[in-house]
Amino acid sequence: MESDAAIDGTPEVPASRPSGSRGFWLGAALVLVGVLLFVYGPALRGPLVSDDFGYLTSPYTESLDATSLSQMFDPGGDARLYTGNYAPVHLLLHAVERAVFGRNWLGYHVVNVVLHALNALLLALLLLQSGAGRNAALLGGVVFAVHPANVEAVAWISQLKSTAALAFSLLGLLVFSRRPALAAACFGLGLLTKASAAFALPAAAAFIWVHGGPKPWRWFGVWCLIFAAYAIPQFASFQHIGAVEVGAFDDPLTHLRTVAAIGARYLLMAVSSFGVSAFAEPRPVESWWNGYWLAALVAGTALAWRVFWGLSARRVEAAWWVAAAAAFAPVSQVFPFLIPVADRYLYFILPGLIGGTIFFGEAVVQRIASRGSIGDVALGRGLILIVGTLAVGFGIHSHGRAALWQDESRLLVDAALHYPDGGTAHYLRARRAASQGNFDEAVASLRIAADRGVDRYQSIASDPAFSAMSSNPSFRTLVSDLAGRWIARAGVGADSTQPELLAVARAHLIRGEDCSA
Repeated sequence: MESDAAIDGTPEVPASRPSGSRGFWLGAALVLVGVLLFVYGPALRGPLVSDDFGYLTSPYTESLDATSLSQMFDPGGDARLYTGNYAPVHLLLHAVERAVFGRNWLGYHVVNVVLHALNALLLALLLLQSGAGRNAALLGGVVFAVHPANVEAVAWISQLKSTAALAFSLLGLLVFSRRPALAAACFGLGLLTKASAAFALPAAAAFIWVHGGPKPWRWFGVWCLIFAAYAIPQFASFQHIGAVEVGAFDDPLTHLRTVAAIGARYLLMAVSSFGVSAFAEPRPVESWWNGYWLAALVAGTALAWRVFWGLSARRVEAAWWVAAAAAFAPVSQVFPFLIPVADRYLYFILPGLIGGTIFFGEAVVQRIASRGSIGDVALGRGLILIVGTLAVGFGIHSHGRAALWQDESRLLVDAALHYPDGGTAHYLRARRAASQGNFDEAVASLRIAADRGVDRYQSIASDPAFSAMSSNPSFRTLVSDLAGRWIARAGVGADSTQPELLAVARAHLIRGEDCSA
């Protein structure tokens, strides 16, 4: 039957549950690593892709000497401007990888897979500590481990920042009550790896509220101080890279609908894996009848009510919904940035959604069982069978998507298939038109692609697909326009880094502006 806490609103304290021996969890970890190495097998030999070059050929990760370390951790140094984030631990981890693996990309991929397995295990342990049954906790960890939306975060080498930051965050939440100093250190390390780790701060507050006690709030204050200290260099770094302007929405209501629709997209991806895609490019939601917007109204209202009720009754379920909401907020496009939707953003949202769903499901099972129509054990086993089947399907889907990371061209095709009117699709149409000698059509498609965010003049100018039209006046004008657009966005100031100045100089050279270069 449902606990009295769910009825009278008194604080819910999870019952003590057997956690199993250390040997059990070590065995589970080894099995999970083996399963994930198989699931991600197609990606393990994959090359560097996109942002990987910026990190793994960076001067800030090529050495582990004292000078390099001081540059990485300098809150006012060029390293944070180069990456657009104050993430010294991320740079340090890549520097260690470069020292150990060199150009053997297999090692980098294996590290990501092992960290991902660790995150799944930490999630299961945190669920267990929160009061979930062991089978439910394990299944929650497995669903997270094999979820197709996580392929981007695990198969993309430079997304080490996501896998490592989540590991620090989950470990901090897990040991908060028993080793608060270690938890605070983990929270700080998570922030210094990736800013998304900040979701752990409101999540910790929600868990403290649920379980009560004055002492945890003092340590939560320490977490707040750590976040405040981190926010100063991070905000400056983000503002610096924020010179890459993002166009404003047409009106506030379009902005509102788009933010809500993005949330609905992530919920659909989380539940079914439908919508996962390389380089997602959803358009702003201009209609009141958009399906994602309407779904967001229903789901958002239901989740908001569940959080309000749960926090009022001090139910642990609410803390997990808060964790999911906190992870969604920075990527919700309330404050627009260049890439509105990406599979990897779900990496920090999924744990909260999985936890909230598990505790909601357990409450539903208890309520149905209390009516005597079916036993809670039978119902629980039925749900485990359903979710287990879903996990197998997820694993198969993830194995297929991992193959995309063998070649960047496969990622481009995947993006075009999912977003046929997106910038990537128009870029591929331009390449096809150029190969057929239709240069005017190619330029027209490139302009559409550029207006939708695919506007890196360096890539276009150096793409072999366009070599035959390199002397075409319309093509040269296009490249010049895009270089000028980049110069205007990047700007040149006293705090510009050497790589930025070099990029601006190259843009001026393409435009024939030798003196400015």
